[in-house]
Amino acid sequence: MPKKYAAIDIGSNAARLLIGEIAKENGHPYVKKISYTRLPLRLGGEVFDSGEISVKKAEDFIKTMKAFSLIADIFDVSAIRACATSAMRDAKNGTEVIQQIKRNTGIEIEIISGDEEARLIFGTFALLDIERSESYLVIDVGGGSTEINVFEHGKRVAAKSFDIGTVRMLKDKVDKKDWRELKDWIKQHVEDNPHAVYATGGNINKIHKILGFKEKAPVTLRAMNQLYKELEPLSVGQRMDLFQLKPDRADVIVPALEIFRVCMTALKCKEMYVPKIGLSDGIVYDLHKKKV
Repeated sequence: MPKKYAAIDIGSNAARLLIGEIAKENGHPYVKKISYTRLPLRLGGEVFDSGEISVKKAEDFIKTMKAFSLIADIFDVSAIRACATSAMRDAKNGTEVIQQIKRNTGIEIEIISGDEEARLIFGTFALLDIERSESYLVIDVGGGSTEINVFEHGKRVAAKSFDIGTVRMLKDKVDKKDWRELKDWIKQHVEDNPHAVYATGGNINKIHKILGFKEKAPVTLRAMNQLYKELEPLSVGQRMDLFQLKPDRADVIVPALEIFRVCMTALKCKEMYVPKIGLSDGIVYDLHKKKV
């Protein structure tokens, strides 16, 4: 029996628990999702405003981790790893809140760097059918940051984490210099030779689904521009009604579209592949490789 692993991804918008194992299909290993739970914790909403997690939000955080711990117990997992990203990196009282969670739930949360976040996400790209000779880059858009990683001949040759995220944009905490830094970095590190572009994160998965592209078909810039025009003028309530979106997706999907459109335009890229891989998949695969 394959070992089951619990991966907890504490992002700026939501907290996610993936119970997964490594299975094989046609000889190729992949992360098989056994259970997936997503809760709209939205740590970034407070952190990007005040720099701290409030007492009420810390209580919600503890309850979320208690729930995740119980679910992991039900599935009798071999190991559990909890990783927190951009919002927790910015929170002045992040360490204090983590200690509270450890005392109350036994779960030890790691605040990981943008580089470790990228390593985990892109570790699972080894499971995709990508030629080692192919030049490609991966854009991961989250609530607090956007990571771009460039791969050539099977090796990562450039990487950068930018403080441009969907929740950060809703809080008006992204300014012109951040966008300029992103565009300048792309110009400097992505040469004229063509790169296949991959995108990860909950928003691009939802965008791909809304637009009705087949599973492995790339999403086009043209379709994303059209969707942006449709969604941007609508209220959050109208987006929820017309596109069957949850409240915490309905507000961030427009800034996500904006980030992807800016990146694609800077890259002179007309289409982007969406492998439906995220940080939690990367954590499961990493635990499997370490044979925990």
